[in-house]
Amino acid sequence: MFPTIATLLGGLGTMLVGVGLLGTLLGVRAALAGFSSLETGVIMAGYYLGYIGGTALAPRLVRHVGHIRSFAAFAALGSATTLAFGLLVEPWFWLLIRMVNGVCVIGLYIIVESWINEQSTGGSRGRVFALYMMSTLLAMAAGQFLLVAGEISSLTLFVLCAIFVSLGAIPVAVTRVTEPRVDAAVSVKLGELLRISPLGTVGVFTAGVVNGAFWGMTPLFGQRLGLDEGEIALLMSATILGGALLQWPIGHVSDLIDRRWALVLTAAATTVAAAAGALVEIRGTAAIVLPALVYGGLMFSLYGVSVAHANDHLEAGQVLEATRGLLLVYGFGAVCGPLLGGAAMTGIGPVGLPLLAVATTACLALFGLFRMTRRAAPPIEEQTGFVPLVRTS
Repeated sequence: MFPTIATLLGGLGTMLVGVGLLGTLLGVRAALAGFSSLETGVIMAGYYLGYIGGTALAPRLVRHVGHIRSFAAFAALGSATTLAFGLLVEPWFWLLIRMVNGVCVIGLYIIVESWINEQSTGGSRGRVFALYMMSTLLAMAAGQFLLVAGEISSLTLFVLCAIFVSLGAIPVAVTRVTEPRVDAAVSVKLGELLRISPLGTVGVFTAGVVNGAFWGMTPLFGQRLGLDEGEIALLMSATILGGALLQWPIGHVSDLIDRRWALVLTAAATTVAAAAGALVEIRGTAAIVLPALVYGGLMFSLYGVSVAHANDHLEAGQVLEATRGLLLVYGFGAVCGPLLGGAAMTGIGPVGLPLLAVATTACLALFGLFRMTRRAAPPIEEQTGFVPLVRTS
C-alpha cells in the first residue's frame, strides 16, 4: 500500500507546486496587464466552471481508458494550457484556457483520490487522507515562493509551472501498481441532499465561496495593496500553511462536541479573522503572516467540518451520491467566490475581498444557530469521524 500512495502523492505534489504557482501568477500578471478586478474575477471563476465540468468528464474518461492513461492525458493538457497563458494575455482567451485548466486539475484530483481510497483500508483511511491533504497544501504553499524566480511579465514563470506539471506525471505514468476498479456512475440529487443536511450543504457552499475568492482574488488583492511579489507569495503561503496546521485540531474538536457548534464557532471565528484583515492596513511582511495563518486555518476547515456534519445524517447507501452532490455544491460556491470578490473589489476597493468573507461566514454562523433550533443533534458517539479536507475532487 505505502509504495503506491507514496508514488501518487509524489507525482501529484510535484504537479501542485506548479499549480499553486500558476494560480498566484495569473492574479499578479492580470493586474500588470491592466485587467479590471471584475475581469480577473470572471477569469478565476472559469477555473471552477471547469471544475464542475471535470467532475462529469473525468470519471467517463477513466472508465474508457483507465486511471494511468487518464492521469497522463490530464497532465499533458494541463501543461499545455499552462504555457498558453503566457502566449496571449487577453481576458477572453484566459477565461477559455482557465476553464480547460480547471477540468485538467480536477481530473487529476479525482484519479488520485479514487486510487488512494482504493489502496487504503478502513482503519487507515483517515490517516492516509490526512497525509494526502497535508502534502497537497505544503506543495501549493511551496509553489508560492517561486513567484520571485523570474519576471512576472515574461514567459519564464509559466514555463516553470508547466515543467512541474509535466514532471509530476512521470512517477504515476511509469508505475507498475495495479489500477483500482472503476465504479459505475451514480446520479446526484441536490434537492434530497439539501433536505437531509441543510446546514452541511450550506456550509459546503459557503466554503466554496470563500475558498474560491481566496484562490482567485488574493494575488490581485495583494497587488492592489501595493505588495511586491515576495510579500504576495508570503501572504498566499502563510494562509495555505494555516490550513495545514489548524485543520486537524479543529476537526478533532468537532468529533468531541455537537458538530453544529463546531461549525458555527469556526464560521464565527472566520468572520472575526476576516474582519480583522479588513481593518488592518497591510504594509510589511510582519503584518501579513499571523493574520493569514489564522484566517487560512479557519477558512480551510469549513469544508471538512461541513462534510463531516452532512455525513452524520446519511445512511450507508447514500454516502457516494451525497459526496458527489457536495462536490458540485462546492463547485457552484467556488464559481461565485471570484465573481463576487471581483465585483466587491471593483465597487469598494481591495477591502471588498475580506468583507465578502465576513458577510458569507457570518451568514453561515447565523444559519447554523437557526438550524440548531430545528433538529436535535445525533449522539456524539454516532458522529462520523472527521477527515481533513480542503477542496479537491
